[in-house]
Amino acid sequence: MGDVTTMPLIPQVVDAVSVPVIAAGGFADGRGLLAALALGAVGIQMGTRFICTTECTVHLNYKERLVRANDRATVVTGKSLGHPVRAIRNAMTTRFAEMEKAEVSETETMEFGTGRLRLAASEGDVVNGSVMAGQVAGLIHDVVPVRELIERIMTEAEVGLHALNSLRTQAN
Repeated sequence: MGDVTTMPLIPQVVDAVSVPVIAAGGFADGRGLLAALALGAVGIQMGTRFICTTECTVHLNYKERLVRANDRATVVTGKSLGHPVRAIRNAMTTRFAEMEKAEVSETETMEFGTGRLRLAASEGDVVNGSVMAGQVAGLIHDVVPVRELIERIMTEAEVGLHALNSLRTQAN
């Protein structure tokens, strides 16, 4: 998790390397796929969006928490440790941030965070566990099979491409 966001980073990477670029970070739908392709990537990698698929084995509470998320639902903790993590804001992230601000020892802070992802993902405790998720959580509104998700993403991208082609036709 760096300081440069995905949109300006993709074309810089595409220009700097001679291999195909798979864009990652902030993709959840066909519009994002189309944007990444327009910026020079050959595809996208999605993490958070695939959590909310029926095939994903994380606890249903975790998935439901992502579905309820909005555009401001995530927070980054762990920067002081050199291991930043983005997760849905909850009691765990609030306490973690308080510990970082109070400059609690690295050992104590690490001990507090140990096992928190498992607590959320396996046991379903989305209050005291770490519900890791990207900022795209606000774009996730359902839990669907992977096949349906991919078909939806491709259809959205095709619709977006058609709309862009229509703009070009209108301009000529």
